[in-house]
Amino acid sequence: MEVPVQRNAEAGAAAECGALADPAFWRQPPQARLDAFARLRALGSPVYVPEGRGRGHWALLRHADVQEASRLPKVFASAPGVTTPEPARWVRALFGDSMVNLDGADHARLRKVVQRAFTPRLLAAAEADVHAVAARIVDDVLAERPDEFVSAVSSRLPLEVICNMMGIPERYRPEIADRVNHASENIGVERGLASRLRMPGRGLRALARMQRMVAAIGRERRRDPGDDLISALVCANVDGQALGARQLGAFFSLLMVAGVETTRNAITHGLSLLTDHPGQRDLLLGDFEAYADGAVDEMIRHSTPIIQFRRTVAAEHELGGRLFRPGEKVVLYYASANRDEAVFPDPDAFDITRSPNPHLGFGGGGPHFCLGAHLARVEMKALFRELLTRPVGLRAVGLPDLAGSNFDNRVRSLRFAFDAPGDA
Repeated sequence: MEVPVQRNAEAGAAAECGALADPAFWRQPPQARLDAFARLRALGSPVYVPEGRGRGHWALLRHADVQEASRLPKVFASAPGVTTPEPARWVRALFGDSMVNLDGADHARLRKVVQRAFTPRLLAAAEADVHAVAARIVDDVLAERPDEFVSAVSSRLPLEVICNMMGIPERYRPEIADRVNHASENIGVERGLASRLRMPGRGLRALARMQRMVAAIGRERRRDPGDDLISALVCANVDGQALGARQLGAFFSLLMVAGVETTRNAITHGLSLLTDHPGQRDLLLGDFEAYADGAVDEMIRHSTPIIQFRRTVAAEHELGGRLFRPGEKVVLYYASANRDEAVFPDPDAFDITRSPNPHLGFGGGGPHFCLGAHLARVEMKALFRELLTRPVGLRAVGLPDLAGSNFDNRVRSLRFAFDAPGDA
C-alpha cells in the first residue's frame, strides 16, 4: 500500500508532537507525552503516523474511537498480532498463537475453554489466597525493611498468586520469575544495534524455557489432575476441546507477562500516586472500604499499564470521521483515551472519588476484554489494604524508574521508605 510521507494536516501534527513512532517520543517525561496526546486529540480525528519505508499506522487517541474499535473485532482484527512489531510467522508457528492475537471462531473457542476452567471454586480459592499472600508480603517487608518496591512487593504478589492458582511447584518459581523479566524487559523499548541483535534471542529463549516448563507440568497433571488451573485446562472437555501443549504454553506466557507485568506496574504507580497526592491517601485511609474500589480504578486509569495495542483493518469502516480500508494498520492508544477530557473532567488529576470512571485500562470492551480484570482489582485492593492500614507509614521515594516503552507503562524500580520506625 503506497502511503505519502505527509498525507494531511494530521500527519504534520503527529510529527510536530514527537512522532509516535519515534523512540525519542517515549523517552520524554510522561507529562510531555500526555500533553502531546492532548494536542492530537484536539484535532478531532485519527492521525496518521508514518513508520518509514511506506509503512505507518492510524492512531486512535480519543476514548470514543478506541472503545468503538475495541468492540468491532470483525473490522479491527487482532491478528496477526497486537504488539509492535507484530510477531513473525515462525515465532507464532513455534510458540503457538496467543489468545490476544486471535480473532473470530479461533479466539472464541480458546477463550471458552479458558473461561470454563475458571470455576467458582477455583476463583474463590484464588481470592482467599490473594489476601493471605498480600499479608505475608507486607509481614516480610516490615520485618526485613527492603528499600526497592518492585522486587520486594509489587512483582511478588501477582507472581505468587498466579503460580498458586496455576499449581506451579515451588521449585520452578524462581526461574519463572527470571524468565518473565527476560521475556518482557525490552517489549516496546528502543535498543542499540548490539542489543537489537542480541536481546530478541534472549527473550525467545526465556519464553521457550518457560513454555517447556509448563508443558512438562501439563503432562503431569493429565496423568494426575489436581485442584489447579493447569489441571482444569489440560483436562477440560469443552465441545471436545482441551488445551494442547503449545496452547497451554502460549496461555501461560500471556498470563505471566500480562497478568504479572500489568498488575505489578499498576501497584507500583499506585504507591507513587498516593505518595504524590497525600490528600487522596488520607481520604483512602479515612475509610478504606468506601474508597478502595474507586482508588484502584483511578490508579489504573491514571497509569494505564498497557499503553497501546495494534489492530489490522479487516473490513471497510468509518470511524472518527475517517473511512478505514482493509489492510491498514490502526493503533489503539489507551494511554491517550484514559486522559480524554471529553470523558474525564480534569483528566490529569488523580481523584479516587472520580465517578463514573469508564477507563479503558482493561481494554475497551468486546471479546478481548481482559480476563484477569477482576483478579487484578482484588490483588490491588488486598495489597493496599495491608500496606496502608498497618501502623507503619510507607511512601515512595523519588520518581519511578520507567522503561521508556511504547507498549506498557513499565516500572523498573521504585525506592520506598517508612515514615515511622518499628514493627507493625
